Amino acid sequence: MSTIESASPREVAPRPYRASLRRLYLARSAFAVVWAALLLAHGPTTGPWLTVLLVGYPLFDAGAVLWQIRARADAHGRPMAQGINVVVSAVVAIALGVASAGSIGAVLGMWGAWAIGAGIPQLVVAVRDRGLGGQVPQMLSGGISVLAGASFLGQGLTGADSVAGIGGYALVGALFFLLSALRLGSVLRRTDADGDRGVRAAADTPDS
Repeated sequence: MSTIESASPREVAPRPYRASLRRLYLARSAFAVVWAALLLAHGPTTGPWLTVLLVGYPLFDAGAVLWQIRARADAHGRPMAQGINVVVSAVVAIALGVASAGSIGAVLGMWGAWAIGAGIPQLVVAVRDRGLGGQVPQMLSGGISVLAGASFLGQGLTGADSVAGIGGYALVGALFFLLSALRLGSVLRRTDADGDRGVRAAADTPDS
C-alpha cells in the first residue's frame, strides 16, 4: 500500500471487484468498531494487551489493503499508493509494539505518524477510483486521517496519557467504511437492474 497505474476509474470497476470491495469495507467497519471498544475498555495503562491491540490494527489495515491490491490487479494493475500504505502499516505495527512498552505519549506520536502516512495514500486512491462509487467517504476518511494524525503527533509531544482519541479515530474510520459499503451496494443494485432491463429488451426484440 514494477507498479501499473490505472488508466481511468471506470476501467477498474467490473461488478465482481465492486462486490468484493463492498464486502471488504463492511469487514473493516466491523473490525474497527470491535477494536475501538476493546481499546476503550482497556483504559490508559500500558501493558501486553495494549501492545496486542496497537499492533493488531495496522496489521489488519495492511492485510486489508494487500487484499484490495490483489483484487484490483485482476481488474487493472496495482496502484503504487496502496503499496506504500501496506509498507507503512507493517513498519508502524512493529514500531507501535516497541512504543507501547514505554509511554502513552510515544504511542500517540507513532500513531499520529501512521495516520498521516496511511491517510495520504487512501485519499489518492479514492480520488483515482471515484468512478467505482462509494469513494467520497474514503476521500473524507483519508483527509481526516491526515488531520487527526497531526493532532496525535502534537499530543505525543506534549505527553498526553489517554488513548481515547485513538479509539475515536477508529470509530470514525468505521463509519466511513460503512458509508462506502452502503453506497457501493446501491451502485451494484442499480447496475444489476440496468442489466436486467437490457436482457429483457434484447429478449423482446424480434429476430430480423
